[in-house]
Amino acid sequence: MTRSISPGFLAGTSILAAALLPGLATAQERVLRLDESAVGEIDPAKGTDYADTVLAVNLYEPLVYPAQGEAGVQPWLASDWTIDGLTYEFTLRDGASFASGNPVTAGDVVWSFERLMAMGQGPASLFEGRVEGVEAVDDSTVRFTLTEPFAPFLSALVQLSVIDSTLAQEHLGEGPYGENGGYASDWISANSAGSGAYIIAEHDPQIETVLVPNPNYDGDPVDPAAPEQVTYRYSLEASTVRALMSRGEHDVTSQWLPPEVLKALNEEGGVHLETEPGGTGEYIMLNTRRAPLDDVNCRRALSLAYDYGTTLHLLTVTEGVAQGIPMSGPMPQGFYGSDPERRAPTQDMQAAQEALAECQYDPAEYPLDIAWIAEVPARERIALLMQATFSQLGFQVNVTRTPWALITQQVTDPETAPHAIEIAISARTPDPDSLAYNMFSSTLPPTWISSTYLADEEVDRLLEEGRSETDPEARAAIYDALSDRLRDLAPGIWAYEANPVYALRNGVSLPNLEQDDRRFAISGYGMLFKDAQIDG
Repeated sequence: MTRSISPGFLAGTSILAAALLPGLATAQERVLRLDESAVGEIDPAKGTDYADTVLAVNLYEPLVYPAQGEAGVQPWLASDWTIDGLTYEFTLRDGASFASGNPVTAGDVVWSFERLMAMGQGPASLFEGRVEGVEAVDDSTVRFTLTEPFAPFLSALVQLSVIDSTLAQEHLGEGPYGENGGYASDWISANSAGSGAYIIAEHDPQIETVLVPNPNYDGDPVDPAAPEQVTYRYSLEASTVRALMSRGEHDVTSQWLPPEVLKALNEEGGVHLETEPGGTGEYIMLNTRRAPLDDVNCRRALSLAYDYGTTLHLLTVTEGVAQGIPMSGPMPQGFYGSDPERRAPTQDMQAAQEALAECQYDPAEYPLDIAWIAEVPARERIALLMQATFSQLGFQVNVTRTPWALITQQVTDPETAPHAIEIAISARTPDPDSLAYNMFSSTLPPTWISSTYLADEEVDRLLEEGRSETDPEARAAIYDALSDRLRDLAPGIWAYEANPVYALRNGVSLPNLEQDDRRFAISGYGMLFKDAQIDG
């Protein structure tokens, strides 16, 4: 049985926390404290990076969720579905309700999808131009009709977070969306309106987000030892995290700690190391719109000169644990377009010099700007490695420590973006389309995900074919051809495949990261706080 909370009661997060959990700051028995890089975006229609994914999967539920221990998807808000050509029909699970007590209906799914597409941010590009219509057949049945065959559609739905439309429409605000005003954008960026296992108690996207259990949650079972409060901190310095962990005042580090800090924590004792592999490449994004990198020969020279071996050495934490593994091309392991038999690239300075000789630019006349993300200190050493290596080709290389918020602004225009920047990019769904299309389609506006600014007709054609082809073997061939074309064009350097390493305080367990049969194919989705175990 669920207990009803009026929508008005949810209007203020501090009121909510006080009313649901008196003494929130002092009386909790099981608290989980984690950190990530800023910012924490809690509006699921806006989120794009790792922290946003973690927040979304704990606050909201999609119709389907990535499967555990295997490829594909599993039921979530939808109990089952049928596919008939271009029509996908989903039945919502019985008794599903939002934190407000409002029932989850097909109308909420329709409203959430229309909002996502109207706002055109976050995961909207996954569906752009592919859905002809979405309708509520009845309260528990929602039907999507596609414009044409779209192989990634079912997988893409893991990114459609369903919002409590009844609650949200009380806070529409002003904006460009007609009768929907601002689509509650300001309100949903400060409050949660979902059916996930947790709700927002406090939220500052630059400092921390505090979550508490959703009293009306009726989804997948919650572990009896799950946290009663989660504090998700942003942009902590590595030294601060180490000190907090050493004092037992922090429970799970971010994936961005330098390997030597993780190693030191492991040697000090009291922690264990866990990894979260899955669908994430570490790319040196090369700005193909700025000289000299608008010449493919110059880009190839940098790709050949890059020191892959030293990079992997720098990522070693302990014997058998490292933050990266070799990457043989633009697609991570397990996705169409990846080739486990293909040899990963290695540094070849002679071939780099030969490629540079074919470039129209004199490297001495074109300094290279390399930025590294200030919130991720380990990135500095990769940037300095590039500086040392590319200087051997005759380039003057300038390295700049740049806050993430500034980088996201700079990359919206290739003229203000750096020549090169290391960025971790994850597949957003269990399908290669969510990675490749957002990175390399010239039809999308530039963001940090597409900061190579590649515009190539063959790449665009293959990306569209990969979306339309439904035969698995044919799709595999398309993405193999795409990977080959991208290797030729060298819009980026496939530095390594990310193997994120976390230090967990002993007494804290994240089974979705620790047990192979519970791992998810894409990162972030394993951070379901309802599955965490705290020893109290």
